[in-house]
Amino acid sequence: MVSHRSPRHPGTALTGRPAVRVAALTAAAGAVAALTTAPVGADPGSGAPQDVAARVDRLHAQAERSTEKYNAASEDVDDLRDRIANVQDQAARKQSVVNRLRDDLGALAGAQYRNGGVDPSVALLLSAAPDDFLDKAATLDRIGARNADRLRQLREAQRVLDQYRAEAGRDLTELERRSAALKRHKKAVQRRLGTAQRLLDRMSPPDRAAHDRASRGTGRAPVTTGAASSARAAAAVAAARSVVGSPYGWGQAGPGAFDCSGLTQWSYARAGVALPRTSQGQSGAGRRVPLSQARPGDLVIYRSDASHVAMYVGGGQVVHSPYPGAQVRYDPVGMMPVSAVTRP
Repeated sequence: MVSHRSPRHPGTALTGRPAVRVAALTAAAGAVAALTTAPVGADPGSGAPQDVAARVDRLHAQAERSTEKYNAASEDVDDLRDRIANVQDQAARKQSVVNRLRDDLGALAGAQYRNGGVDPSVALLLSAAPDDFLDKAATLDRIGARNADRLRQLREAQRVLDQYRAEAGRDLTELERRSAALKRHKKAVQRRLGTAQRLLDRMSPPDRAAHDRASRGTGRAPVTTGAASSARAAAAVAAARSVVGSPYGWGQAGPGAFDCSGLTQWSYARAGVALPRTSQGQSGAGRRVPLSQARPGDLVIYRSDASHVAMYVGGGQVVHSPYPGAQVRYDPVGMMPVSAVTRP
């Protein structure tokens, strides 16, 4: 599989210091907070049919921008969950090391007791705060080098264990906060989409039919011109074509429903290529080519904020998942302003 995304957080060495990513978490948290402050839009009102249709289109475009931001923040939350699981696993492993060292020292104390009592230095080895003992350098002369080394190992293992626990606690608190923010933002986007739907429902049947005709693609597979740039691109095109007619699904990446970036990510995943989850991420997941040189499988990025993505399939057509209430379909490549063409 070819991946354009950095691997998720790798495991931390048991004897090393766990990675602390406070700055990254803070930046991601700021992005989530920004999502929840986006305006939702007023309730439907009256107006000329063309004005209502334009407002519906604006609401759909706003919702799509918010959806791509939500997808990015949701992916960050998933990464954070993976990170927490990794840190908790490392903490469990380090706890086993601490337990083993304490057991070894306990066995030593038992042997000394059977031979005439526990030496005070050994008792201190088993204390809850061995640092207090080690810090008193003068007392080190009272224990052998082997026991001193065991105590140092125990102290280091306990220090790393405490650090893992503290890191997991911070991450769990951050996860809870960011998950709550995502839920709030999801409701805000759904309210915006609900406003658009209510506007559509208030349109007269002729006006609604005219709007549907204007916003609907041809539905016919284009005549493919030109070969795909690679076997992977050809496989991705075939995957995208296979789900034409599937419904738009907010925040979904298949297999039964798709948002715009979910469709392209899913299609390329079928070809063994891992794309980023958002249209903004996908815009940088490959080599930029001019629109005039687009080939089947290339990703066409729309709007200046890269908030929509489609897949070029040849014949001047793209396949994409346009907006709620619509289905995966074919449309002209110039259906809206193109900001970039990327070849994964």
